[in-house]
This record gives sequence, structure tokens and C-alpha cells, in this order.
Amino acid sequence: MFKLPQLKYEYSALEPHIDTKTMEIHHSKHHAGYVSKLNEAISGTEFEGKSLEEILKSGELPTAIRNNAGGHWNHSFFWDILSPEKTEISGDLAEAINKSFVSFEKFQEEFEKVALGRFGSGWAWLVKTETGELKISSTPNQDNPLMANAEVKGTPILGIDVWEHAYYLNYQNKRADYAKAFWNVVDWEEVSKRFK
Repeated sequence: MFKLPQLKYEYSALEPHIDTKTMEIHHSKHHAGYVSKLNEAISGTEFEGKSLEEILKSGELPTAIRNNAGGHWNHSFFWDILSPEKTEISGDLAEAINKSFVSFEKFQEEFEKVALGRFGSGWAWLVKTETGELKISSTPNQDNPLMANAEVKGTPILGIDVWEHAYYLNYQNKRADYAKAFWNVVDWEEVSKRFK
């Protein structure tokens, strides 16, 4: 049985960039819903007892399992790469980003552009591919780069949720403002660990 993970910070900790009410609803209702529906969907199937990554990498998945396994993995990942403490990018990751995108500022521009370009609900990702390259990509709904159907496959090291439930209470239709505010709460130490 999968469980809703505890956050390492309070719902209010990411204010003013991500508001308390959004965090509370996002974690305790949306994410909890994915966990509950995933447990129902895998009950009595070949996926019961498998890890989340094993399920996601299984190829063609029944819709309920794909959506809810993705929703659980994506949100667990998202909470882990956020921090109330302002952190700075450095070391190997900073070098790799400069090499792949010319500069950190260019990387931010490209990442925001992809996040804003996702029509409807989905995610934008920074992905480390199997060859070690860094690529920015986007997936619809609760898909992610671990899945067989992803255009860019690899290990996600940074991601932003661009479903309206992630920002609408505070930002309404201003997804661009939310994407800019996101940089204030990224835990670059956690992102660097994932890069390594």
C-alpha cells in the first residue's frame, strides 16, 4: 500500500511564493487522492507489491494506474525539490547547466517557456538522459520522463507542476508569475543530489 508522504516543511513555509491554502489542498487533497486511487487501481493486479518506479517503467499501463502512479510519483518528487530556505545552484550541476544552456539565466528562460507552453495540465522537467545530457521537456497530465511514452526519457532532477490546482488560488490565470516565483523555493542541494 502506498502512503501519502509527510512534507519536510509546514504548509505555510513556502509563503509568499506558494501560499498556505494551495499547499494544504494540493498535498492533503490532490496528492492524497492519487495515493488512494492508485492503491485501489493496483489491488489484485500484477502491479501490487511493485515500487512506484517499477510501475511507471512497465510500459503500457491501464489509464487509472498510469494517472495515479504518475500523480503520486510526480507530487512526491515535487515536494522534495522545494525548500523554504533560499539555496543557490553550484558545483557540477551549475557547470552542466551552463554547458547545456549557455547560462543559468538562459536555462531559466527556456524552462519557463516550456512550462508556459504546456497546453492544459501537466509538468515541465529538467531531465538527465541516459547519456548524461541535460534536457528540458514537458509531459501532459501526470506523465513523467520515467514513462515509456515520454518524448524525453531519463531521470527527472527538477520539475514544476503546471496544473491549475498548483497555483490558481494565488496566481489565478498568471502561470508566468507562478513559474517565476518557483525559483525562490527550489532546493538546489536536492536537485544536485538527483543530478549526481
